[in-house]
Amino acid sequence: MLYWLSGLSGQLNVLNVFRYQTFRAGGAVITALAVALLCGPAIIRWLKTKQPGGQPIRTDGPESHIITKQGTPTMGGVMILLGIGVATLLWADLSNRFVWTALFVTMGYGLIGSLDDYRKVTKRSSSGGISGRTRLIAEFLIAGAAAMWISSVTTPVLADKLAMPFFKDALFNFGIFYIPFAALVMAGAANAVNLTDGLDGLAIVPVMIAAAVFAIIAYLIGNKDFAAYLQEHYVAGSGELAIFCSAVVGAGLGFLWFNAPPAMIFMGDTGSLAMGGALGSVAVVTKHEIVFAVVGGLFVLETVSVIVQVASFKLTGKRVFRMAPLHHHYEKKGWAEPTIVIRFWIIAVILAIAGLSTLKLR
Repeated sequence: MLYWLSGLSGQLNVLNVFRYQTFRAGGAVITALAVALLCGPAIIRWLKTKQPGGQPIRTDGPESHIITKQGTPTMGGVMILLGIGVATLLWADLSNRFVWTALFVTMGYGLIGSLDDYRKVTKRSSSGGISGRTRLIAEFLIAGAAAMWISSVTTPVLADKLAMPFFKDALFNFGIFYIPFAALVMAGAANAVNLTDGLDGLAIVPVMIAAAVFAIIAYLIGNKDFAAYLQEHYVAGSGELAIFCSAVVGAGLGFLWFNAPPAMIFMGDTGSLAMGGALGSVAVVTKHEIVFAVVGGLFVLETVSVIVQVASFKLTGKRVFRMAPLHHHYEKKGWAEPTIVIRFWIIAVILAIAGLSTLKLR
């Protein structure tokens, strides 16, 4: 919205600053942070009145959770979505179709997550949400629609292709299978973040780290000169997603203020599905789906631990981990919650640096 003020720079030169994506990205961080911090207390109070018992705790989970997390409300993702929405609408170029696509996926997944959280809270059961099949269908419908739209507005040279890191001008032609692949990236990212969200602050910080990395990637890929220098594929219009990613960082910081141990609120599926979908959509637009698997490697690791655990138990009757996802395995081993969270943050930072390094390794 404020971007349009740059059109008046002829009358007032100072308004030209709104033309710059870096300036607007900074504004998006501050705005999203402020919205989350200002609205957070009221949202928490309201959710507490609606959720007297708080989020239902898994009975088969770590024993300490029943004591330490009982009564904490969920659906805190609402404040994240509010921060992202306000900041993006205020600072992004609203004529950019990629911005609306990212918002569509984020808010759509947030709606699915909120319905799931609502059913769990009303049924007082951690497994009482929307059925897995129904949720996946809804996720793939949203992701599929977004993937078709992204493909239709992307230059035909890149529309149905996967860019390969480490190789100059390497493109893998998916053809008609690109839409299902792109939808899988978005839905998979959403569920991977959802699985990671199990300890106070565990998911939101890696989300912010990944969002910061993709803010840089989107800015560079959306700039023809930078993309040429880095020998990356230029995606016209993708630079505006730097503002969206910055809003994710700011809203995440605001949420972390209330989610820091001991958490006053959990993001719930409302936040985790939305955050994963947001990151996945940006990865698809910028043609960095493979790099996203590196940057978001922590989410991949958590997901793989669940897949391995289920497969091992069904095939052999034995469990590889004491409990899945992986963070619960370390809880069962006696690691303190802050130790697990901080060490996982460190892993997320290392993976983010590794992902960024692929930009120049050609």
